[in-house]
Amino acid sequence: MIYDSDIARYLVSPADLAECRAMIKAGSKTFYTSSKLLPQRIRDAARQLYAFCRVADDVVDESDDIDAAVESLRVRLDAIYALKPEPYPADRAFADLALTYSIPRSLPDALIDGFAWDASGRRCKNASDVYAYSVRVAGAVGAMMAIIMRSRSPDAIARACDLGVAMQLSNIARDVGADAAIGRLYLPEEWLREVGIDPDVFLASPKPSPELTLVLQRLLKDADWFYERAISGIAMLPKRCRPAIHASRLLYSGIGHQVALNGYDSISRRAVVPKAKKIALLGKAIQASLFTAGSRSYPVLPEAAFIVDAVAAAPEPKRLPETFDERAEWVTNLFVRLQKTDQ
Repeated sequence: MIYDSDIARYLVSPADLAECRAMIKAGSKTFYTSSKLLPQRIRDAARQLYAFCRVADDVVDESDDIDAAVESLRVRLDAIYALKPEPYPADRAFADLALTYSIPRSLPDALIDGFAWDASGRRCKNASDVYAYSVRVAGAVGAMMAIIMRSRSPDAIARACDLGVAMQLSNIARDVGADAAIGRLYLPEEWLREVGIDPDVFLASPKPSPELTLVLQRLLKDADWFYERAISGIAMLPKRCRPAIHASRLLYSGIGHQVALNGYDSISRRAVVPKAKKIALLGKAIQASLFTAGSRSYPVLPEAAFIVDAVAAAPEPKRLPETFDERAEWVTNLFVRLQKTDQ
């Protein structure tokens, strides 16, 4: 298979796209729901991105040798960025994205670092550790989504990282019990100790408590702050993309609200946003996309600065053809180039 930055998207097969679509439908109902609001080109690209993220997560999570699993993913990224992806749908899909949109290698590398953090059982000493982890497993994905939507200014990337961090904090609040069951703890140990919870004792026997409620309230307050910061970034996206990203913001924020409605019991209960509520939030997302956010600006989250810097240093991708005449000329040139290559 031939890979070139001008023609990569053309060479991703319908079967590859179908595989990516099936993976997101099975793996993330919330993301799948919000992605339906995206224009088809962006929706397909988002699903391609999710497929590689899902595969990378599984490779690390299901391995008995974390270092070997991480190294295998680095090798696959080497092949992708050398224009020779290994013969897997997710690899071809990500090669397409990396080439077409000029995604810096450091972003998927950061994602893999986050997955290794997961699998190793590494704990978060303080809030900065939680932010650093969240930037890797979610902020990097948010940045890649912004790039796919052709919004790669430093401010847009910073706000995309904010949204990713907010969503991950919501997930952490929801999954305290499920994470503890497999020996994982993402709540800041510093916060736990401040309210009298010993992290080791808690991990051995997690229980809901007024003290844990205080920690979860604090975490979700942080999440709400990052959701607020993200709003101005959504306004920088193409108009047709804004409803879907507002939907993601509201649906994931809704997870935190459901945690609160459950009495902050994330041990014996799993917060799920009811279907009727999801529908209402989708309507609210469409409404929110009609308004322009205020001009308030925020500094880059220090833990996300390396993501912002990497995107700023990357070359601008070549613009895809948009008008009918441009597309027709592009396809004609493509076949000429393919014919020359075959010869």
